[in-house]
Amino acid sequence: MRWHIVEFEDLSWFPDAIREGGTDYLKYFLKAVGFYQPVIPLIAEGLEHSGENQLLDLCSGGGGPVEQISTGLTNFLNRKIHIALSDKFPNTDAFQLISKRSGGAITFKNFPVDATNVPADLKGFRTMFSAVHHFRPPAIKQMLRNAAEQQAGIALFDGGDKNLFTILGIVLFHPIAFLIATPFFRPFKISRIVFTYLIPLIPITTVWDGCVSILRLYSPQELLQMAKEVAPQGYQWESGKVKNKLGMRVTYLIGYPEKHTAH
Repeated sequence: MRWHIVEFEDLSWFPDAIREGGTDYLKYFLKAVGFYQPVIPLIAEGLEHSGENQLLDLCSGGGGPVEQISTGLTNFLNRKIHIALSDKFPNTDAFQLISKRSGGAITFKNFPVDATNVPADLKGFRTMFSAVHHFRPPAIKQMLRNAAEQQAGIALFDGGDKNLFTILGIVLFHPIAFLIATPFFRPFKISRIVFTYLIPLIPITTVWDGCVSILRLYSPQELLQMAKEVAPQGYQWESGKVKNKLGMRVTYLIGYPEKHTAH
């Protein structure tokens, strides 16, 4: 059963300083544990089948695992893959830092991009990490429909096992990780220090959102069913799970126009 309980990150009135503090933490956590490392071959396959050489990352938050994905794809495909970050609430400071560190391989959109209504002039194979659970089924269908109408390949990835042990792990581990790791996050922000140590709104709201995220997760079968309802013909869809080195499973849905399928 899926529970669509409110996450603070989804609320339009939620202060940017706290929202970005949470997404910055998520970026560093995903990078530190190599959470999405196993999906690199799947993205490479999607790029090959869709005839693309660049990614348009949706709902990028603080940048998530994109730096590792960029390096991994370059090594896997033996060529540079350009990636553009985007979000409905762009974390411009984090995007700028990532872009600078990448030497231009990763760029960003400094204006709001709605994942359910991506402008046709934003090209690239679309990816989304740790965000599909934020959307209700009608919005996911619109996201997939938008990609299909524009003949764009798309890959959705979400992580975590929907069980009590995962939620307990979030509650017990992440507050400690916040206290230890926050001073090392870049770019450095006074607001992050204040809202972590003096008024701990960042860790409290992020832990809440993390627990709720587990309850919101979709199964591969649910995602595949929505995709086939939106684009039953002309698209190749694949869904499933892969396991990372932590033993946690990453759910994925990948789709691309059949006309680009390699033979």
